[in-house]
Amino acid sequence: MSTTLGTTHQLGNSDMQLTSIGFGAWAIGGGDWQYGWGPQDDDDSVAAIRRAIDAGINWIDTAAVYGLGHSEEVVARALEGVSSKPYVFTKCAMTWGEDRKIVQTLKKIRQECEDSLRRLKLEAIDLYQVHWPVPDEELEEGWHTMAELQKEGKVRWIGASNFSIAQLERAMEIAPVTSQQPPYSMINRTYEAENLPFCKEHGIGVINYAPMHSGLLTGKMTKERVASFPANDFRRNSKSYQEPVLTRNLALADLLKEIGARHGVVAGVVAIAWTLHNPAITSAIVGGRSAAQVEEILPAATFRLSEDEFSEIGKFLAEHP
Repeated sequence: MSTTLGTTHQLGNSDMQLTSIGFGAWAIGGGDWQYGWGPQDDDDSVAAIRRAIDAGINWIDTAAVYGLGHSEEVVARALEGVSSKPYVFTKCAMTWGEDRKIVQTLKKIRQECEDSLRRLKLEAIDLYQVHWPVPDEELEEGWHTMAELQKEGKVRWIGASNFSIAQLERAMEIAPVTSQQPPYSMINRTYEAENLPFCKEHGIGVINYAPMHSGLLTGKMTKERVASFPANDFRRNSKSYQEPVLTRNLALADLLKEIGARHGVVAGVVAIAWTLHNPAITSAIVGGRSAAQVEEILPAATFRLSEDEFSEIGKFLAEHP
């Protein structure tokens, strides 16, 4: 199926045809929680989501834990009065209490689903994903609940996020896994050698997160900017943002900027295209904190790297491991 944003792709065993990029709602959860990105203006978030939808992006990926419920509420606000509604994906298995501390459990999925439906103002969630399969021994119980919610029509499709191959296999014995959501970028290739081929072989759709490695490959990051991250920005403590690898990662971003300049696109678009080059990837999740950021990244829906450019990046990665 073709749209203004290029060809769409079927997600796994579902009936959903996705644009090559979807809107990721992690950063718009705000800064007041463990994995926040620093302060965020809700009006900017709403404008970013609406710009994405107006441009033709047809899916949004959020999670209950982003901003401890706040991201889901902002998504609901952005979708009010929108005639052509996108698919809405969210995640469970990370809960919190009054103290705002995150607890990982797969025992409360039914309650979490009800809470997400309420915050998102939906009757059914298009894709419901187990955010992290932690603790591992609760996986079977959790996946049984996911399958029940699907049968009841509260969720249309069920997916995994951050699952190992062994965990995917255990879930598949209970009910089909529509999708896997791993981190995947040229800086984080953990899932590339085995997990992604496994998904492709078993017809599991893949929507990768952090293709620009949380802003590091946008071409806009500098050492000064990293040094001035607010205290509540999780990236402050991320190894990729610290020496000795920060210098190498910024040099990689410069190469992407150079390749992008040949085509009139920003470095981030090249970073996303690199992940979409992998045949196992269905679509990539791309965050945006303002309409201007979304605007800049829209070409990623159709931009593709030539084999020569893909090799050029490969050469850099091999020489700077």
